[in-house]
Amino acid sequence: MKGICNTMAAAIAVFATQAAAQELRVAVYTGSQPHLTLLNELADRFKEKHPGVTVRFETIPVSDYTQKLSFQVGGGNAPDVAWMMEDAAPAFVDAGILMDLGPTLAAYPDYDLADYTDLSMALWRDGDAVWGIPFSTSPFLIFYNKDMFDKAGLEDPMQLAKKGAWTMDAFQDSARKLVAANPGKWGFEFKDGEGYGARMTHALLPSIRAYGGDLWQDGTCGLDSPAAVRAVQQLHDMIFVDRTIVPPGEQGDYFSGNSAMTVNQISRVSKMPEAGFNWGIAPLPSGPDGEAPVIGQAGFVVFDTSPHKELAAELVATMTDKASVAALSRFFPPARASVLSSPAFVNQNPALSPEQMDVVAHAIQNGRVHPAHEKVPQILAAMKPRVDAVWRADADVGASLKAVCAAVQPLL
Repeated sequence: MKGICNTMAAAIAVFATQAAAQELRVAVYTGSQPHLTLLNELADRFKEKHPGVTVRFETIPVSDYTQKLSFQVGGGNAPDVAWMMEDAAPAFVDAGILMDLGPTLAAYPDYDLADYTDLSMALWRDGDAVWGIPFSTSPFLIFYNKDMFDKAGLEDPMQLAKKGAWTMDAFQDSARKLVAANPGKWGFEFKDGEGYGARMTHALLPSIRAYGGDLWQDGTCGLDSPAAVRAVQQLHDMIFVDRTIVPPGEQGDYFSGNSAMTVNQISRVSKMPEAGFNWGIAPLPSGPDGEAPVIGQAGFVVFDTSPHKELAAELVATMTDKASVAALSRFFPPARASVLSSPAFVNQNPALSPEQMDVVAHAIQNGRVHPAHEKVPQILAAMKPRVDAVWRADADVGASLKAVCAAVQPLL
């Protein structure tokens, strides 16, 4: 009898272990080892409280992240947790497929949801419902190759910014001189080298905002406004007249030293130790009306179809509490006011000086988020062939942008 009891106890223990062994899948669009190492460290904090649970981070390339995530959702294979880009968030919220995280966050010890400002939560909450938590409120920055500026005998963007002279005209003039002094190199590359594809709005927006326009606002397309036409015409000239911006069909790869400047976000600082050149960051060039910082935002969401959604929500709470946000701020600028204003944030990233971190904080505090819309997948699909037409050497920029707005306006 004793042997039978021991056998039954062992069987029960095995069953309990199997029942407790659950895996949470988290979709992300980073393959950076430093990023993944940090995320796994945060997940380890969660697993200390749930020793039978594993957490697996799944990287989907950023170029088709939202599309593939949508396919997973539609195919019944959604991850439990996902990073969500700001431009896609309204579509997923509108579809009613995200879990309301509010009750979980309210029950989480010392979470302090009020530490997230109303502005930072605008995309992620509706009344008491919380559809996501931003882990990154990241301004667009100019990354520059200081060695190439020095070779050209030029003041770099940060030096010009300190004097109030880092303008769109200075940006264009610097690019011309950089190419002349660095044969075979480009002056500028669009974000992630995807400015003609997945990052087309990121390629357009900084310049358009600098001239006082926007992609769309309050249900109206702004891509054919005089400000937008002026901004895009300048980019067009830099591509096809100056030959300073990497053109369609070619690769510049700033991170390999083939372009003097690019636009990106602080998360890409993780790639810079391998770059092999001296570098810096600076604000976006200002326009006629002064500075116009652009902010990208991404949040953690939980899919309502998750078989472990309560655990998944607690994982999100753990990865966005004050301690985790302070750790994440090394790569992802925080939306928590207490972390953003702390000396620890200024000194968090060993690759950036306090002066450079001040640039980041200033842009977060003064920037506007990339425009979002619940129909952004359809908007981008409508934009793509018409924006492609803008990037032809013989394009009439104004007419091409009118065609973009004609396609987009019914969706807005």
